[in-house]
Amino acid sequence: MSQQLIIYTDGSARGNPGPGGYGIILQWGNTVKELSQGYRMTTNNRMELLAVVVALQSLKKEGLNIIIYTDSSYIVNSVEKGWVFGWVKTGFKGKKNADLWQLFLKEYRKHKIKFHWVRGHADNPGNNRCDQLATMAADSGDWLVDAGYENGNG
Repeated sequence: MSQQLIIYTDGSARGNPGPGGYGIILQWGNTVKELSQGYRMTTNNRMELLAVVVALQSLKKEGLNIIIYTDSSYIVNSVEKGWVFGWVKTGFKGKKNADLWQLFLKEYRKHKIKFHWVRGHADNPGNNRCDQLATMAADSGDWLVDAGYENGNG
């Protein structure tokens, strides 16, 4: 049986839109890596989705068996209910965050991924830690530019 990669993600935006950030935990066996980054102007949904994209982009191997835990019903429903695949067929017409969804799909196709929704700010230590990472990044002042949002994609 192949080892499974566990990923926890969360996103945050102060003001929505406002300064935002993401937090990620990657867990492979006993190895744990945390990632986070802040952005000067963005939305919560963009940070939730960017967390997943960055987590997947950080992987060095393809074909991994992955479980992603997120408190974003936006992401879970879009993927698990197949909505995003319908959006591809319509060229994402009228959909926000098309830039990030396209990046997500490029990475998604490289692995076997299952999403699990978790209640935010509840009893899930991985999600709670990602929330801390995301909010610290949003509050840090060490921000990148979310060009997709600032150019009208979000």
